[in-house]
Amino acid sequence: MSALKEKLENDLSVAMKARDEVRTRTLRMALTAVKNEEVAGKQSRELSDDDVVKVLTREAKKRREAAAAFADAGRDTQAQAERDEGAVLEDYLPAQLSDEDLTALVTAAIAETGAEGPRAMGQVMKVVNPKVAGRAEGGRVAAEVKRQLLG
Repeated sequence: MSALKEKLENDLSVAMKARDEVRTRTLRMALTAVKNEEVAGKQSRELSDDDVVKVLTREAKKRREAAAAFADAGRDTQAQAERDEGAVLEDYLPAQLSDEDLTALVTAAIAETGAEGPRAMGQVMKVVNPKVAGRAEGGRVAAEVKRQLLG
């Protein structure tokens, strides 16, 4: 079992004993998503810590999108609940890259690939994505790559 999955399960036990409803609900949801990912596909597999981080990143993104949708619809209570769940998930994710760090990574990748113009976006993304790995959202990375290639 991956260390991160084990930490999630242990923290769930602690949250249940402490009667922390938000943390309990969020960790149950996260563990369900991890277990669903393990059994997805033709045969079940054990997820690595990196795979668990990818699942948690996807779940955190869902929470952000749902919070925005609820807020736009004037449903502030549900929006706050989604934000609270997102905050719990952030505790298990790597620290997000600052704008400066992301800009530096993209600049280095462009120099490494010798890319020019918008058509080279794919080759730059191939180099940047492994270096970013869960520390920045894909849309944010793509926007920075596009900005530098068009700039």
